[in-house]
Amino acid sequence: MKIKLRNTVQCCTAALLLLSAVNCASNKTDSNRKLIWSDEFNGKGLPDSLKWKYDVGGGGYGNNEAQFYTKNRLENARMENGNLIIEARKENWENSKYTSARLLTKGKFSFQYGTVEVRAKLPKGRGTWPAIWMMSEKMKKWPDDGELDIMEHVGFNPGYIHASVHTKKYNHIQGTQKTDTLVVKDVSEKFHVYKAEWTPEKIDVYIDDQKFFTYENKEKTYEAWPFDQPYFIILNLAVGGFWGGKEGIDDQIFPQKYYIDYVRVYQTQ
Repeated sequence: MKIKLRNTVQCCTAALLLLSAVNCASNKTDSNRKLIWSDEFNGKGLPDSLKWKYDVGGGGYGNNEAQFYTKNRLENARMENGNLIIEARKENWENSKYTSARLLTKGKFSFQYGTVEVRAKLPKGRGTWPAIWMMSEKMKKWPDDGELDIMEHVGFNPGYIHASVHTKKYNHIQGTQKTDTLVVKDVSEKFHVYKAEWTPEKIDVYIDDQKFFTYENKEKTYEAWPFDQPYFIILNLAVGGFWGGKEGIDDQIFPQKYYIDYVRVYQTQ
């Protein structure tokens, strides 16, 4: 675009004023929240053991899942090129036909209220079931102590991203869970930011700053809102299961990789 000479100073001045305004707004926004925990996955090899632990085993994990979750195995969980890669593989392991990994911050990091941001690119194919979710650090009984699902994606229904909460009163066993869905067609081709904002009043879930799910603390009871306690973060890639394997597992798709660029947690100052 050409700019006439006589307007150059005026335009530059306007641009500077606009830039200053944007910077002020940006600084104002950033100053309202503080990064309290993160993993940028900039290392190489196994995930940082100071930040993550593993759930290990098979047996379905309550969801009739087909994989065995391994520990300290590069084939299933590793840092590579600035990402955490959780890889599901078709291989026999401890009476299971598939392997994968489930990483969690339980006992290492938990928090009460704040914003969680996870930038990720999802695996694809029938039978995959990646998730970003949270549970109570003091979990005694599910679903009484709550579960927050920031992102779930089942491979037989590509692009449909689900966010849900489960409590004693509202859960999928009873068919009363609170949930919503946003369609994002390129979740397995591009990275997207999955975000949850959690306050004492409500939980909002976003994809790339587009809000698509809200759960409000309307009833003020533990049965409906157990979310006034510290929660930890879980990243996993399941294979099959009551939901992920609802239309079977396509063995031709493996191995499948779940890429996580970063996990960041902020709190309001």
